[in-house]
Amino acid sequence: MTPSYASYNDFKEQLLASFRDNEERMNGERKSPLHQLRRSALKQFEQLGFPTIRHEEWKYSNVNGLLKEEFGLDTTSTLTAEDLSPLEIPNLDGNILYFINGIYHPELSRIISPANQVKITSFAEAIKTDPDFIGSHFASYADYQDSAFTALNTAMASDGVVIRVPDNTTVEQPIILRFITDTREKNIASQPRNLVVIGKNAEVMMAESYRTLGEKTSFVNVVTEVVLERDARMQYYKVLNETENAYHIGTTQVSQSDNSHFYSASITLNGSFVRNNLNIVLNGQHAEAFMYGLYMPNGRQHVDNHTLVDHAMPNSYSNELYKGILDDNSTGVFNGKIFVRPDAQKTNAYQSCKNVVLSPGASMNTKPQLEIYADDVKCSHGTTTGQLNDEALFYMRSRGIPKDEARTLLLYAFSQDVLSQIKIAPIREYLEGVVREKLTK
Repeated sequence: MTPSYASYNDFKEQLLASFRDNEERMNGERKSPLHQLRRSALKQFEQLGFPTIRHEEWKYSNVNGLLKEEFGLDTTSTLTAEDLSPLEIPNLDGNILYFINGIYHPELSRIISPANQVKITSFAEAIKTDPDFIGSHFASYADYQDSAFTALNTAMASDGVVIRVPDNTTVEQPIILRFITDTREKNIASQPRNLVVIGKNAEVMMAESYRTLGEKTSFVNVVTEVVLERDARMQYYKVLNETENAYHIGTTQVSQSDNSHFYSASITLNGSFVRNNLNIVLNGQHAEAFMYGLYMPNGRQHVDNHTLVDHAMPNSYSNELYKGILDDNSTGVFNGKIFVRPDAQKTNAYQSCKNVVLSPGASMNTKPQLEIYADDVKCSHGTTTGQLNDEALFYMRSRGIPKDEARTLLLYAFSQDVLSQIKIAPIREYLEGVVREKLTK
């Protein structure tokens, strides 16, 4: 039985105590390499502490609201398939895995791809059955030395998913990871950990979605590590549609080899406080990375997108487009960095962030960055923040379209540059409907 930590007023101390009480269950033998790595990560988290606005990377994102909450670390839930049925996406086929409060539930999930196409196991199972594989990849890509939340996840993660795609294999059905936080009875904190390794000349489509059921507060701190071997290809989508009481810190760390192709879209629709970190290291020649993002905060929601593209080898290419629609008293942050190392000649890297601010109370902070240490490159970045185009709105109204409908049409068209990039049709069509509904409110 998980002990109660109601006596702990400090969330950091609560987490440290939880680790000490549960470390044998999480890690097995105390002398194992995995256990030692977790202890190292915990020590780093203890030294770093939670970031403040004095940290440059968190200048516009204050986590004090999160630290004032009390969270239950017991992840048990009574959610049933009937409870989850309203969350299903119509006509979506594929490998659909459910994680309730960060814990894999096979009775709610279905894996339909044959084992020779893909091996899918829970993170908790993989630790026990294949510790050598986990040891060779776990925390090898997502660096926890300078990130308190990554260090916390590395130390505390007990479940998630491990996906292995063999060489020369195409996974024909998408892999859908559905993370549901059950806050119907109490505040819940979870630390999911995902590892995806795609073999040489292999291909996969994967989506992560995050929802909260209940009115209490949720805190999800998730880390996903993705490895693309030579000539590998991946489509990766992340969708957040949480509640007004949801805190989400997500880090996706990608390592690409020669001729690999990574294609991603991140959609943030709702959540009290959201931080999306997408870090890509192009470790091979002729590697390509495409990144699209859409965020739509309203009320007092806060959405922070941090991206880093590290061009470590010559002849690589990256292209990034993020778009925001901000309303009411919401705040947005975009910090995108392109890093070109001295040996990364012939790099092509492009970045664009465009935002529409719909009300005087909403605000957007943008910080595009280029750090270039090679001389034979083509790189550019740009950002715009403004209001709806008055001329376009006037034109539509002059053609008999009511003001509210014209506004919705313009904003929906603005979002299509990102939504149209989602290649899994049922997910794209579902999101288009959710976006239209949100724009009409």
